[in-house]
Amino acid sequence: MNDDDRNDELIAAAGALATEISPKRDLWAGIEESITQPRRSRWTPTLAQAAAVVLLIGASSGVTFLAMKDNQQPVQIATPALIFEQASFGGSSALGLEYFEVRSDIVAQLDEDLARLSPETRTEVEHNLVLIRNAIAEINTALEAEPTNVLLQDLLLRTYQDELAVMHRVGGLTQRLMSRKDI
Repeated sequence: MNDDDRNDELIAAAGALATEISPKRDLWAGIEESITQPRRSRWTPTLAQAAAVVLLIGASSGVTFLAMKDNQQPVQIATPALIFEQASFGGSSALGLEYFEVRSDIVAQLDEDLARLSPETRTEVEHNLVLIRNAIAEINTALEAEPTNVLLQDLLLRTYQDELAVMHRVGGLTQRLMSRKDI
C-alpha cells in the first residue's frame, strides 16, 4: 500500500466522524452561575501577603535567636590606634599650591562668565559666593580655636569644594547660553 492510498483512507475515515457532539446534560446553568457569581478564593491576596510578612518576621527572628544563642560572649569591638595628623586648611600653604592655581584660574574665568549673565543672575551668584566665603572665614576662625577638630576640618574642605563647584557651574551656565541657537 502506498502513501496516497493510506491518505485517502484516513480522509474517508475522518469524513465519517460526527461533526457535532451534544452534551449528555445541560451545562448552561453551571456556566451562567459562574459568570454571574465568580467563585472567591479562601486566600485573598491581602491575607496571603499578611501571612508572608508574619512568616518572614518569624523566620528572621528565629535565625537571629539561634545566632545569638550560640554567641553568648559579649562582643568586643577592636578599635585601631588612630593617628591624628594636625591639618589646617586655613593657611595658603596647608591647602597646597595646586588648589590655589586651580582656584585662581577659575576666579579669572569667573569674572568673564559673570559678565555674560543677566544682572539678576549675576547678583544671585555673587551673593552665594559671599555666603560661602563668609562660611570659610568663620570655619577658619573656629579652627584656630580647635585646630584638631576633624569635623571642622572636613566642613572647611567641603566648603572650599562647594566654592569651586559654584564657580565652575557659572562657567557651565554661560557656555550653555553661548551655544543656544534659539535665542
